[in-house]
Amino acid sequence: MKARKTKAKSPASAVSPNAFVGKSERPSNDELAAALGPTKALWDELASDLARENQIDVQEWKSYSPKAGWSLRLKHGERTIVYLIPLRGSFQAALVLGDKAVTAAQQSPLPARVRKIIAEAPRYAEGTGVRISVNGPEDVSVIRTLARIKSEN
Repeated sequence: MKARKTKAKSPASAVSPNAFVGKSERPSNDELAAALGPTKALWDELASDLARENQIDVQEWKSYSPKAGWSLRLKHGERTIVYLIPLRGSFQAALVLGDKAVTAAQQSPLPARVRKIIAEAPRYAEGTGVRISVNGPEDVSVIRTLARIKSEN
């Protein structure tokens, strides 16, 4: 019997675990603040900005399984604009961009590192899956721009 080889993940492709893996109920605001630490202010700022700028009218916590943890979906009506994914000490924003939005993002004044993330992002039937780590105000600005591009395209 042959031994199966397992493919190790490279550090570049490793994803930080969701702060709420194993939790069966949505996190409270206090639990979120404890997990995010100083980036909780950025989370709140981004959620507020997106609500105002992109007519976000639904904030919905979702967990697909306890192994996946929880994320906050920010939606305009039935359309999800962005997912906020809590990590320990930071968070990620995830967007699924259609072809028009990808083209608009690549032609926008977004930082080169963000355009590279988009170019290398996995493609799915529903669009290009982009994840951006949010650690500072410049990252909030990037997510606001991407959300606007997605909303317009």
